[in-house]
Amino acid sequence: MQFSLLLAIGTGGFIGAILRFLISGWMQKLFPSFFPIGTLSVNVIGSFIIGFSALYFEQVIAPHQKALIITGMLGALTTFSTFSLETVTMLQNGLWGRAFANITLNTLLCIGATLLGIMLFKRLYG
Repeated sequence: MQFSLLLAIGTGGFIGAILRFLISGWMQKLFPSFFPIGTLSVNVIGSFIIGFSALYFEQVIAPHQKALIITGMLGALTTFSTFSLETVTMLQNGLWGRAFANITLNTLLCIGATLLGIMLFKRLYG
C-alpha cells in the first residue's frame, strides 16, 4: 500500500475526528437533553456528505482525494460505534423508548440524508 494513500486517510481522519468533536458538542449544547442529539447530528451530516461524495468522486476526484474524504474524514466523522454504545447503554438502563427512538432516527435520517446527497448530486451534475 502506498504511503501517500495512508497519509491521505490519516489526514482525513484527523479532520473528521475534530469535526465530530466540535459538531457533536455544539449540537448537544444547542439542544440539551438526555438524548444523544450530537451523535445523531454527525451521523446524518456524514450520511448526506457520503451520499453526495460517492457519486462525485466516481466521476471527478482522484483516488487519494476519495480516500481522504470518504475513508478518512467521513469514517472519523460518523460515529456508529458511539451510536451503538449509547443505544446499548440506554437498553441496559431500561430506557427502551429512547433506545428505540435512537435506532429509528439514526437509521431513517441517515438513509434519508444519503439519498438526499445522491439526489443533490444528480440534480447538479446529472
